[in-house]
This record gives sequence, structure tokens and C-alpha cells, in this order.
Amino acid sequence: MNPELPLMPVRRLHNYLYCPRLFYLQWVEDLFIENADTASGSAVHKRVDDPSHLRDQDLDLAERAALRSVSVQSEKLGLTGVVDLLEDTGSGRELLDYKRGAPKRDGNGDPVPRENDAAQIAAYAMLLREEGLEIARAWIYYAAERKRVPVHLNDELEAATREKVAEARAVAASGECPPPLHDDPRCLHCSAYSICLPNESGFWMGKITEPPKEKEPPRPPGDGGEILVVQNARAYVGRRGGEITVSLEKETLTRHPMEQIQAIYLYGAVQISTQALHGCLERSIPVAYFSPAGRFLGMTGGLPSSGTDARRGQYRLHEEPGLRAKLASRILSAKIHNQRVMLMRNGDAPKPAIARLAELRDQAGEGNRTLDTLRGIEGMAAAVYFEHFGTMFKGTAFENFDFYGRNRRPPKDPVNALLSQGYSILAKELTGICHAVGLDPFLGFLHQPRYGRPALALDLMEEFRPLIADSVAISLLNRRELDTGDFVKTTRGTFMGDEGRKQFWRAWFRRMDTEVSHPDFGYKMSYRRMLDVQARQFWRFCRSEAADYRPFVTR
Repeated sequence: MNPELPLMPVRRLHNYLYCPRLFYLQWVEDLFIENADTASGSAVHKRVDDPSHLRDQDLDLAERAALRSVSVQSEKLGLTGVVDLLEDTGSGRELLDYKRGAPKRDGNGDPVPRENDAAQIAAYAMLLREEGLEIARAWIYYAAERKRVPVHLNDELEAATREKVAEARAVAASGECPPPLHDDPRCLHCSAYSICLPNESGFWMGKITEPPKEKEPPRPPGDGGEILVVQNARAYVGRRGGEITVSLEKETLTRHPMEQIQAIYLYGAVQISTQALHGCLERSIPVAYFSPAGRFLGMTGGLPSSGTDARRGQYRLHEEPGLRAKLASRILSAKIHNQRVMLMRNGDAPKPAIARLAELRDQAGEGNRTLDTLRGIEGMAAAVYFEHFGTMFKGTAFENFDFYGRNRRPPKDPVNALLSQGYSILAKELTGICHAVGLDPFLGFLHQPRYGRPALALDLMEEFRPLIADSVAISLLNRRELDTGDFVKTTRGTFMGDEGRKQFWRAWFRRMDTEVSHPDFGYKMSYRRMLDVQARQFWRFCRSEAADYRPFVTR
């Protein structure tokens, strides 16, 4: 046994026999997403999840017929686990494990245990033997058929189980994530499908030459949860049971079930209770903090995924100037392409400007550019784009909102206030996603690392700036959802007022929920989910699981 590895949970042995990649993602990378199957499995286990009380540390069954939820472990076996049910029937101890699904069928049509289920219960029997408890019989209760299926404990099953335990621990110690399955029906029922992305990963790794055309995108549970935005400085965010409450002067205004919340955004001096924060941390709900003017200040989140492979790869790749320039080249080429498409779709820019952006896009995409040269090309493209940005305004928006180019820190006019707010929130979104998937959001490849600057998030947001933030600004003004009275102009800059910000958030959520076709795989997904998929692709690139990074480009 490798002494550097902790004891392996028996349920991870079950994962390994189902799919080695699932095992690695869940045990080594600590990546777990609940789905309908895992939630159903938890419901099946409820009757045995309440542990039996003991008078002392003895597991002897002499004084009771059954023990529930028994913790066992062995340094010798390198395993730890929790036995569902241990019974004494008078003719010997019996071991029972609960499963939500159905058993396999043998050649005669009789029910037999699945391989990973049998290995799991054999491991429990071996652990109990280490405690001095011999098991006479073992069963698996399959809830789908409400049937107990016997598991024949013998030397052959025990030897096979020991072999698989050694294999699994060796895979974990190797530091190399197993490759994804290809066109395997097991993937469709796997809780890790939306983060494993097996078919997409095969294409990114170069093992599939043609991108798979999926009918439906992989959608993680909770993708449709609400984002709670609180901007009244006198508001108080608390927790009551499984709900987040928002109160004003001790009067509860709204209640939100925690399982339906995707994130919480707080503006200014809004107070939040420790109990509410604890609940958010337990459920991996990020809490983001913004200044009263909308500047992203930071966020509270749970512990990140272990992400050691990706972070180590990210740090190693950052030290390669040629690779940094190559990545920056692809990112900036995509950004300029998307800026050009925005002007062609929504504006009235002259043909020479459109042609110039195409030329700069192609120049940025050439692989022999230095970072300084690429930043120069980016600056030239931005000058062309923002020179003609105002051509995308229609009707009263064109008449009421003058735009003479990009300015910031602070923004000096309403259009720039909208753009700055959008870019700030987009940076927040990708900072949280990078943190969640196991990347370091502060170490970028195009943007230089700087104290308090999420450089990698800024890298990944470049391709989405025009398509999300710029689009929201243009939509708000063209649809007349904002007018000049929704902005406050001060000696410190121009900012949105409270009512203006409410309209902004409605437009932002509308855009983030808009479905768009993936350029490689063809299926449609929301922009919110697309940000996650792009970050997970970059995560794979850092782990050497993708041959390159393919930015998102629109048609």
C-alpha cells in the first residue's frame, strides 16, 4: 500500500469498477455533481443512514439483531467505508448493502449482482473480518425490483477485489486521469457526465478527428438556479432552515429555497448572517460582493476542487513564453472575430472598417507573434471597433446617448458605465468558474498577473466580451429599457442608479440564459453554461488532456 495515499473509501472502488475516470475525478480531484440517480440513491439509503447507538466501541451483535451505518477501516487493506446494515439472524452474521438500481440477469434470467456491487460488499466483508467479525452471508438489496440478491463470498471474489483495490490506488497515485470512455452507454447515466464531457474531451484530445454532433448538451443539475441580487444597503440576508431570507427593517421580504439558488450578489453595505454564509459554503453557492457603483470586490466560496493536476500544469505552461503567445493569439483572434460579427449584425460600420477587423483578426491568429505585438494588434482592433460602436445604437438610443470611444476608471458617460458594469460582472462569473473547476484565476497567459487581478478570468472572458457584455449594453439602450435618468453623473464618474441597475440585471440574466450553438459540437446551450464548458476545456489543456485551446467564436 502506498503510505502517501489516504484510505480509499469503498464507494470509490465501486466508482473505479464502473469507470476509472469517474473514480479519479471523484476521489483524486474531489469533483462531484449530484444528479437524479445519485439523489435517488441517497433516498434509498435513508433507512440505514441513521447510525445505531452503541454502549461501548464493541460491534458485537449479541444484544441486538441489527446495526445500521457501521464505520469500518483498515490500514492493511487501505480501505475505509460505512456498512449499510449488519444483521444477526441466529445462524450467523449477514451483510446487506442497498442499491437504487436493478440486478443483472444470468443466462437463465435469474438475478445476479453486478460486478462493482459484488466487489463493494466483498470489501465490506473483508473490513469486518479485520474487526474480528466473520460474515456468513451477504446480500444486495436492489430497490428498483425490491429484491435481495445473494453475493457468494469466496476466495475468488476476495482475490479479485484485492486486485481491483490495488489497481485503483495505483491509478490515484499515478497523478494521471484515465481517458474518457467513448460512445459508452454508461456515460449517459453518470453523475460526472457534465464535467467529464467524454465525447467533447475525445475531440479536444485529438482522438476523434470529427467533432461529435450531439443532440443535447450536457447540462449539470442546478444550471437553471436563480441568482439572488440584493442592492439595498439596509437589507439583511439571513437563513431560516433550508431557505435564504431577505429582510428590510426586520420585515421578511422574500424567501428562497437554498437548493434553487445558484449565486448571491450583494451591493454595497448589505449584511449577511454567518448562518446564511455557512449554508452557502456547504452547498457551494458563491456569494459575490460589489461596490455600490458595481465594481466587483471579491467573493466567498467553499473550498475549491483539489485541482492539483490542472494548477500544476497551469503554472508549468505559464513559464513557456512561446505557448503563452500561442494561447493569447487564439484568444485575441476569437475576440476580434466576435467584435467584427457584432458590428456586421447590429451596426452600420463602413466596409473598410469591417475589412480592417478581418485583417487584424488574421494577424492575431498567426502563430509567430510575441505578446507585445499581440497587445498592439488588440489595441488597433479595439480602436476600430469602438470608433464604430455607436452605429449599433438605434432610434432614441442614438439620439440620447453620445459615445465617443471607450473610457473607464471611472466611466465618464452612460454607455461606458454599462460596459464597465458588464465587464466587471463577466470577470466575476469566470473568476468563480475558474475557482470551481480547479484553475488558478489569478495566473493568466495574455493578461499579466497583478495583485488582486483575476488574470486567467480576464483571458477567458475576452472572447465573450462583445457577445455578452456589449450585447447587454446595446440591448438595454435600443429597447429603451434605460434612459438618461437612470444614470448618476458625479465628479468621480458616471454610474447606474438603483432602478437602472435593476433593469441591467434583467437584461443580463436574459442574455446569459440565451441559447447559442456550440461552434464545434452543434448543440445549443446557454451562454452561462458555455462559460463553464470553455473553462473546463482550458482545465483539460492545463492537464495535457487537450491538444490545444479552442476559443468560442460565433457565426
